[in-house]
Amino acid sequence: MDKREIQIIGAGLSGSEAAWQAAERGIHVRLFEMRPKCPTGAHVTGDCAELVCSNSLGSNLRDRASGLLKEEMRLMHSLLLRCAEETAVPAGGCLAVDREGFARKVTETLEAHPRVELVREEVTCIPEGPCIIASGPLTGDRLSQSISELTGDEHLYFYDAISPIVSVDSIDMTQAYRASRWDRGEREGGDYINCPMNREEYEAFVGALVSAERIALESFERDIDTGVKAGLHSFFEGCIPVEILASRGRDSLAYGPMRPVGLDDPRTGRWPHAVLQLRQDDLADSCYNMVGFQTNLKFPEQKRVFGMIPGMQEAEYLRYGQMHRNTFIHAPSQLRKTLQHHQRDDLFFAGQITGVEGYAGNIATGLLAGINAARFLQGQAPWSLPETTMLGSLCHYVTHARPDDFQPMKANFGIVPPLVYAVKGKRERARHYADRAIRDLQDHLAKEVAAI
Repeated sequence: MDKREIQIIGAGLSGSEAAWQAAERGIHVRLFEMRPKCPTGAHVTGDCAELVCSNSLGSNLRDRASGLLKEEMRLMHSLLLRCAEETAVPAGGCLAVDREGFARKVTETLEAHPRVELVREEVTCIPEGPCIIASGPLTGDRLSQSISELTGDEHLYFYDAISPIVSVDSIDMTQAYRASRWDRGEREGGDYINCPMNREEYEAFVGALVSAERIALESFERDIDTGVKAGLHSFFEGCIPVEILASRGRDSLAYGPMRPVGLDDPRTGRWPHAVLQLRQDDLADSCYNMVGFQTNLKFPEQKRVFGMIPGMQEAEYLRYGQMHRNTFIHAPSQLRKTLQHHQRDDLFFAGQITGVEGYAGNIATGLLAGINAARFLQGQAPWSLPETTMLGSLCHYVTHARPDDFQPMKANFGIVPPLVYAVKGKRERARHYADRAIRDLQDHLAKEVAAI
C-alpha cells in the first residue's frame, strides 16, 4: 500500500464522511462497501450513506445538542452535512432529507472525487496498514470475528439492550425521593432517585406495559425473542425487554427491576409496593437512566406508559430505550479520544461501532477519524478536540465512560463539562454551552491553521 493511502471499511454515514475528509487532505482512499453484493437485511440500496431508519438528522437549533453538533461540523466542512442541506425537506426546526436524494448525492460526490476509489466487496478481516473501521451496527460476521480477535471477545457486543435516559430536571421530586438500597450509597440522601408505586398504581402500569405497541423486529433481530444464539455473544436473559418480563407474571417486575426492598419511602417510613430506580448517567449529574428498563416499545408508547409512574409524568427523554442487534466495541478500553485504537496508531474506528448513537454523531466521528487518519499519514499529531465542544465531549464520553456499564450514547448537554458560572433556565444554559463550544472550536481551528 502507498504510504499516503488508507483503507476505509464501510460506506455508511461515518465511512463516507471519513473518506471525503481524508481525500480532501491529499490521501488516496480505498472505500470498501459490501452492498449491494452482500445485503444487510436492513438496507435496500447500494448507495453510500443510506439512511435505514428516520430521514431526520435531528434538530438544527444551536441550543439543542444535535444542532450544536451540526454547527461544529459546518465549521469543519462536513460533506454529508452539506449534502443533507442540499436535499433537505421541510421539517420545522429539524434537518430532514429526501432519503434517496441524499444517499445518491453522497455517492455521486464520492465517486467523482479523484482520490476516492469505491470498492464494492466485503472485507472479512482487519487489513494491515492505515485503516478506518466504520462498518456500523450490522458488521459482517467474519469482520466481527476479526475485530473480536483484536479487542478480545468480552469487548465486542452483538445485542444492545438500552434503557431510557431522562433529564433529572424533568423528574417530579415531590413524588420521587433519593435513597440507596439499605442506605449503602455514597451521596448524602442516596445515590438513586426512586419513583414509588402502590399496588393499584403498579398493577395499572403492568397492564398498560404488556399491551403497549412494540417496535417490529426485523429478521436479523428476531432471535431476541426466540433465544437463538447469534455471533460471539448471546445476551438474552440479561437483556429481556421489560415488557416481556412483565408478561411472565403480574409480580415479575416487583420481584425484579422494580423490587422495593431496602428502599424506605421517607414519607411513609415503609417500602413501597414497587419502585422505579433511576441512576446518574453523567458526570454533570443531569442525566439519569431507568435501571433495568431496557425496552422495545415504540417511542410514543414509552412516554405514555412510563409516564404512569409517579414522578415520571413530565419526564424529558434524552434517549429512548431500544432493543436491537448492534455491533459495537467497548470503546473505553479500546479507543483514544482521537478515535485511534490503543494497540495500533494507524487503526481508527468511527460511527456507531464506537458506541456513538444518532446520525449526526456518526457523521461527526467519521469526520474526526478522516481528519486524524490524514494527519497521522502526514506525520502530524491527530486532533483531540476540546471537551467543551459537543464532538469533543462525545468522543471523551465513549472513550472514558464507566467500563462496567458502558452503553452507546448520542449527543446531549449532559455529557459536556458544566459551566463555571450559574445560568438560570435550561434553554439559556444550552445557549451558553453552545457559545462556549463554538468559541473553543474556532480557537482550536485557528491554532491549527496558524501552525501550518
